[in-house]
Amino acid sequence: MLGVPVAVCANVFAAALELKQRGGGQIVTLNAEMTMAARANPGLGAAIAAADLVIPDGAGVVWALARQGYRVRRSPGIELARALLEYGARHGWRVALVGASPEVMAGLRERLGAEIPGLNLVFTLHGYQDPALWPALEAELCGQRPDLVLAALGVPRQETWIQRLHQGQPGLWMGVGGSFDVWAGTKQRAPAWMGRLQIEWLYRLIQEPSRWRRMLALPAFAWQVLRRG
Repeated sequence: MLGVPVAVCANVFAAALELKQRGGGQIVTLNAEMTMAARANPGLGAAIAAADLVIPDGAGVVWALARQGYRVRRSPGIELARALLEYGARHGWRVALVGASPEVMAGLRERLGAEIPGLNLVFTLHGYQDPALWPALEAELCGQRPDLVLAALGVPRQETWIQRLHQGQPGLWMGVGGSFDVWAGTKQRAPAWMGRLQIEWLYRLIQEPSRWRRMLALPAFAWQVLRRG
């Protein structure tokens, strides 16, 4: 789709578990904004191209695929990540969480621990670290050999960071954007009716007006899709 790969599968959760059984890998949650960013940023584009599973997170991606004859269901990354956390808690997975602010990470650990019985958090790290500390922290993370790593470092950083680190690791590594903020209770997801109308982007813009420049990617994406027929 516009030169960016995306998986066409009926069940992304099953696909993720199959990937885990094959030895793990990188999961990318693709939306229109990320697609346009990947076309402009070679590093991000390379990370997505090398990923093991790219799921259609955004309504724009689902629409673009439909125009190519592929009928797929939108698969929000936040829902897949939560399903993997709950599955992992039932099956003894070792889980790592990386990213967000110190305050959000503190609240996240507490809330997830209360909401998901049996969740085994072996490594948690907020994203505002001294750059000089990252190599040692990354080595500590990899030394834990986690079954699931969720990274909320923002696009494109989380995708390129995962691409660099997950090689040779056995688990699933997935960028989750603002999911930590939602799970920690500092932000809210759009109401279900907005999701059905495919206008969740508007809810995010209302919550974060500073995103308006990034939202310009949406009409640009639509125009590129229409141009290609």
